[in-house]
Amino acid sequence: MTAPTPAEIRSVLLDLVRRRGPDKTVCPSEAARALAPTGWRELMEDVRQEAYRLADDGLVDITQQGRRVDGRTAGGPIRVRLR
Repeated sequence: MTAPTPAEIRSVLLDLVRRRGPDKTVCPSEAARALAPTGWRELMEDVRQEAYRLADDGLVDITQQGRRVDGRTAGGPIRVRLR
């Protein structure tokens, strides 16, 4: 399997959050699974990093328990929602 590019990861993340809607979230694993149904776990860090960049660009929020957080410093699972 060829690793997806950051642009491909970004595209999948944005597509997922847009389809889900502004008040709903997606798990980064959903994007990883969409990109690689087998071996998706290996993509999780790349997907998280791209989610952080999308948050930096003001396109999404990284959340925990419904509250916006800095994903880079948050401990535990995160979710991604359209800003």
